Amino acid sequence: MPNQAPSRVPYLDLKAQYESIKDELRAAIDEIFETNAYVLGPAVERFERDFAEFCGNEHCVAVNNGTAALHLTLVALGIGPGDEVITQANTFIATVAAILMTGARAVLVDVAPPTYAIDAAAVAAAVTPRTKAILPVHLFGHPCDLSAILAIGEKHGIPVVEDAAQAHGATYHGKRIGSESIAAFSFYPGKNLGAAGEGGGIVVRDAALARRLRLLRNHGSEQKYVHEALGFNYRLEGIQGAVLGVKLRYLADWTAARARVAAAYDALLPNVERPLVLAGTTSAYHIYPVLVENRDAVIAQLKDDGIETNVHYPIPCHLQPGYTMLGYQRGAFPHVERLADMELSLPIFPELTDPQLERVADRLRAALG
Repeated sequence: MPNQAPSRVPYLDLKAQYESIKDELRAAIDEIFETNAYVLGPAVERFERDFAEFCGNEHCVAVNNGTAALHLTLVALGIGPGDEVITQANTFIATVAAILMTGARAVLVDVAPPTYAIDAAAVAAAVTPRTKAILPVHLFGHPCDLSAILAIGEKHGIPVVEDAAQAHGATYHGKRIGSESIAAFSFYPGKNLGAAGEGGGIVVRDAALARRLRLLRNHGSEQKYVHEALGFNYRLEGIQGAVLGVKLRYLADWTAARARVAAAYDALLPNVERPLVLAGTTSAYHIYPVLVENRDAVIAQLKDDGIETNVHYPIPCHLQPGYTMLGYQRGAFPHVERLADMELSLPIFPELTDPQLERVADRLRAALG
């Protein structure tokens, strides 16, 4: 009898998520067509109120993607040419791109094991008179040492802008990410809270800053054809606001389900190295990262076994071919570069079944020998 192909375990299964809430999604989208509120509008405003409340903050300003959320925040804070913004070298390129889009210089720092989150000591050492913001990233959904970063910002009188693109629902000392300072989120479809396309948002406590963000996302205008500032077309579509409004109602449950999957992996893979979650925090587990030798061979073996994986991120920002202007060379950030060489992301999503995750763990152990 011929060998049967192994059943596939996807890295992410958005169709399963859709099937569980499709009636609610369709009703919400129908409302947009019935009201013609295609750009901003009531559905976006409802989502902004609800997401701000979810994060424990006062205001949410919804925009058209996560990169725009970062860029708009930096612009609203007055950051531009001649300024410096400190961030980490292991992040999706949008973090660094948003800084460069303002004309400011991106100052990169290393991360610190065992969490592999941004190194607060390196941040403190990188501050200069030109530093106008610190931009830590809650990579993988694991919160960084936010108190240490906020203390550096307070000491030097500079704002902290959290890149929370992967951290929807994560907590830091009992408070959700987005409650402590200014935080920018991505609602890209694959995120824990994902739109049916692109989307992003900024949560802030300061009403004046929220007003400026709303102004700048709409061509610098609050009143039609009156433009108070040079702004951008960073508005969120009504359909995306409607979809996000539905999905937000399930986010806490989905986050708990991701934590269940992560705990099972922890138990099944006790000897596999992984970035640890900082004490006093809970991760959103957007990604379940492990560090492995001979990654390409491991990926190939898992693929043969029908298991999809991912890598976050194989080329760090300072070594990207289009970012040589940053001025860094290989060896500048040893821990970041180790992550880039060894990180492997295992399947994780709320609908992942026990048999699926057990199979992933079993085949990974086999691939590692």
